Amino acid sequence: MKGATEQLAQLLGRAPVSVSALRPTDAGWEAQVEVVELERVPDTSSVMASYQVVLDPAGRLMAYERTRRYTRAQVDREGRR
Repeated sequence: MKGATEQLAQLLGRAPVSVSALRPTDAGWEAQVEVVELERVPDTSSVMASYQVVLDPAGRLMAYERTRRYTRAQVDREGRR
């Protein structure tokens, strides 16, 4: 996962701050990675993004897609992602 997040950071120009999900697939792995897209003051108003990341069995980044943008202070509600 470390190698994949480093690859994603190179592509995005921003370092991932956390991996919020990781699951095996038939073709390798899928992960949900959180990234700060726009830093603001106060920190709770920073704009975050979730990226769906596809990895091969060796952990190399094969594909990524931004699936969501939100403020750092935003709390998920049931039925919403």
